[in-house]
Amino acid sequence: MKLSRRKALQLGSIGVSSLFLGWEKTEPTNAAELSPQIPRFQLPFQRPPILEPIGSDAKFDRYEIVMQKDRVEILPGIKTEVWSYIGTGPSSKTPPGIVGPLIRQRQDKESIVRFINQLGQDESGEDIDTSIHLHGMPSLPQYDGYAEDLIPPQHYKDYYYPNILGAVQWYHDHTVEKTSRNVYKGLAGMYLVDYDEDDFVNPADRERLPQGDYDVPLIIQDKRFDREGNLVFFDRQQTNLFGDVMLVNGVPWPRMEVANRKYRFRALNAGTSRTLQLSLSTKDDLIVLASDSGLLDRPVRTKDLQMGVAERYEFAIDFSLYPVGTKVFLQNLAPGNIDADTRSQSIMCFEVVRQASEEYTIPDLLGKDVGPLSDFIASKGLDLRQLPQRTFRFGRNFSQWVINNQAWNPCYVAGNPRLGGFEVWNLINPGGGWVHPVHIHLVKLRTLGRSSGSIPPYQEGWKDTFYVSAFETIRVLAEFGPHQGKYMMHCHNLVHEDHDMMTQFEVGQGGCDPLSAPARALPASSQPIPWSCSTKSKCDRT
Repeated sequence: MKLSRRKALQLGSIGVSSLFLGWEKTEPTNAAELSPQIPRFQLPFQRPPILEPIGSDAKFDRYEIVMQKDRVEILPGIKTEVWSYIGTGPSSKTPPGIVGPLIRQRQDKESIVRFINQLGQDESGEDIDTSIHLHGMPSLPQYDGYAEDLIPPQHYKDYYYPNILGAVQWYHDHTVEKTSRNVYKGLAGMYLVDYDEDDFVNPADRERLPQGDYDVPLIIQDKRFDREGNLVFFDRQQTNLFGDVMLVNGVPWPRMEVANRKYRFRALNAGTSRTLQLSLSTKDDLIVLASDSGLLDRPVRTKDLQMGVAERYEFAIDFSLYPVGTKVFLQNLAPGNIDADTRSQSIMCFEVVRQASEEYTIPDLLGKDVGPLSDFIASKGLDLRQLPQRTFRFGRNFSQWVINNQAWNPCYVAGNPRLGGFEVWNLINPGGGWVHPVHIHLVKLRTLGRSSGSIPPYQEGWKDTFYVSAFETIRVLAEFGPHQGKYMMHCHNLVHEDHDMMTQFEVGQGGCDPLSAPARALPASSQPIPWSCSTKSKCDRT
């Protein structure tokens, strides 16, 4: 039987140095080679296919997604094996790809999404287990994609999602020790919950933002391929993974034809380790409308937009500034990423191909629930000096990534905030040349301060993921709810998360145990698995 790294960590008779020496991965000799060179900005832009419900009633829309292996064309003329989320619909399946189908929901309907694991075994003969986290959704613990709440092959699980937060969210694999590999192979997709009129200062402004064809999802990833088109998982001895082919919605360096009018983009950094710094080749503004957890209070104009892994931003581009025939390039100018050439500095091309009358505007005011931070603190009657303070240090111990010098342990709880309570958390990166995009499950948060300087205005809204650079401390404010139970916090450099930069906190007492709605063996029932909750944990001591 193969000894897992976590089991090995529990064997006290093994020396730390010898243990980690044996677990440094041996990469193939060609792992660091460049991907095949292909022409950029030639392939047409594609939107992710939209997944339709398989059934609906007054309360729920029901969806079904099968996880399976497929071979698809990503590089022109070459087939690549990917692990796909394939949605089933009333008439046909969504096509396989390296990004999953788009789920788009309203706040007045809940979702039940069935995930069926038909991935089988990996090249080592091990079962490919999965766990699905809907990143950004305030889900109950048993439906949050807890890292050890696994769906084995030939099993399925129904996840219940409340859809109470209008925002760009995304569903992705969250399997303990395997998240980076599984997401890299294709287990990621976007989930949009549309804003209600009540989310806006002026309710009519919801319809004034670009809609329909002018409302565009952008799932940005970086991948590396060998000469045969296979994905190369090269994590540099468990430190980071950088690809040299930039994909947008699964297409390398696409070309998008646009009209000379305003467009709205819902952008997600769905990479493994790569930080993005988005800018336009024309040096014109990106007009930022929303961050991870919803609308900003007003539009923010910026020449460049930093996006750590898992961060989401909505922004508008005003193509009315350019005559027909103009090409505008979306660039990535982030420093510090490890690249052998400059291909990752470009992402996609917009080509203005037609005249169009403008139907949409960018309102002066946007979200009504995200005003100046000082106003929010005053409205809640908070004194930050009197709030509970917690500190989390994201560092490296020998060859292991840790939080407060503690590796992932499902029976260890790093904090116990009360339900409905506020706390100030200090997220510390002590240095070492690493960036840690820190994701905190369940809650949405506000940034109180950065030790490195002022907070960029586009980061002043509600967020769930924070880019913590080397030698930086970020102070954040959270209100804990709406659920009780155990939730994870981790670095979203997925290589760091897997090895072992993840912990958990528990909101209140007596919440549902994350393992209380386990997967079931196929064949699947035609009816949803009933909502299930147990407050008894395997870690409880009598």
